[in-house]
Amino acid sequence: MGKFTVGTAKLDITPGLGCHMSGYFDDRLATGIHDPLYVKALAISDGEREIGLITLDNLYISRPVVEKAKELIQARTGVDAEQVLISVTHTHTGPGVIDLLGVPAEPGYAESLIPKITDAFVMAHNARVPAEIAHTSGDVHEEVHNRRWHMKDGSTVMNPGFMNPNAVCPAGPTDPQLGLLIARDPETKKPLALYANLALHYVGPMKVHTIISADYFEFFAYAMHRIAGTEFLVMMANGTQGNINNCDFTKPNRTSRTNFQQAERVANVCAGEAWKAWNLLRDEDFKTEGFVDAKLSMVPFKARTPSAELIDESKKILAARENHSKSEIIYANEIVTMLTMPTEFDIPVQSLCVNDLGITGLPGEVFVEFGLDLKGRSPFPQTMVVGLANDTVGYVATDKALDEGSYETRLCCHVRSPKGTGQKWVDTAVADLTELLKRENP
Repeated sequence: MGKFTVGTAKLDITPGLGCHMSGYFDDRLATGIHDPLYVKALAISDGEREIGLITLDNLYISRPVVEKAKELIQARTGVDAEQVLISVTHTHTGPGVIDLLGVPAEPGYAESLIPKITDAFVMAHNARVPAEIAHTSGDVHEEVHNRRWHMKDGSTVMNPGFMNPNAVCPAGPTDPQLGLLIARDPETKKPLALYANLALHYVGPMKVHTIISADYFEFFAYAMHRIAGTEFLVMMANGTQGNINNCDFTKPNRTSRTNFQQAERVANVCAGEAWKAWNLLRDEDFKTEGFVDAKLSMVPFKARTPSAELIDESKKILAARENHSKSEIIYANEIVTMLTMPTEFDIPVQSLCVNDLGITGLPGEVFVEFGLDLKGRSPFPQTMVVGLANDTVGYVATDKALDEGSYETRLCCHVRSPKGTGQKWVDTAVADLTELLKRENP
């Protein structure tokens, strides 16, 4: 335990026009930039150990990029790889980082992130200053909704449509908790950094287009700057959002005056709630000294694989493309591509702590049930669960959802997690968080 120091940095990672944009089934080429994409880095030290929290405005991130960036970070700062958590926000209006559902990765873009991630953290590490730290949470239940619904015919579908008379009820819960980690100057009380966490898939433009944007994640930063009246590092780390979005299907769809009105509106709601929770803190809640630590565990992963019948069917579709829909062709190609992919490997599950705040990073679009379970079982009084962290295996559904079917469970290159995957990750994280707490309180 020692005195806290905190450093921050951000670098522009916006691609050039003409890049492949990922997030939908169409291969869109960027024609404009609405707002820049960033890699943001927060370094927190207790004088003995240092942890890093890094976010990128990308849809996904690949393991090789993460591992190389962490290797360079360790070489340049001495901060061990398992002490640094790297996650993506999951914007749907950014460049393709991996091949996904018929959209190719933008050539060279993923590799270009490695020096940017490294430099951002090195800058944050070198810029550390004395700080006091607190954590709290807000509630934005109005803005998070389970997107999987049970239908009258017994099926379960994603996004059933607004006011659909055949929709019965949501197929799962939500997690409305807006987690907040706040760092400020001990003397002036000026904000230094905010690391927020919310399980919300993304909120982007109302209509699919070819303008690059960080979606609501950067609107949240803009709103926090306006409310606080000063500039500081604002990060929004996504949570267990695999089955969560912003659409309330029990009401009519919202109309929007501009394409980004919904993204800005949701960001404003979150920022208002964050500012309220922040200002309900007492001065004594901010600590100038304490404890940071981290632990990374590698968990075995054995992917689902296509049956011989599905492989044969997919090959037939690709051989007669003119007779099939675009969606059928895309999924057939996914099945064939899966045959070249490894099926057994290890996956990183990372746990960190800042005093009595726990943070866990899970490498996928994890269903919200797992985030709720982890928070409920965590030994820490507050825990943030960060999705799409350090790698991604795509959607990680509950066993129940895998039986029910629909988009998040349909076998393809980014939907291969078998039953038991999420629970295994949660059990690992709870054990590691418990170990970290014991280190703090031997």
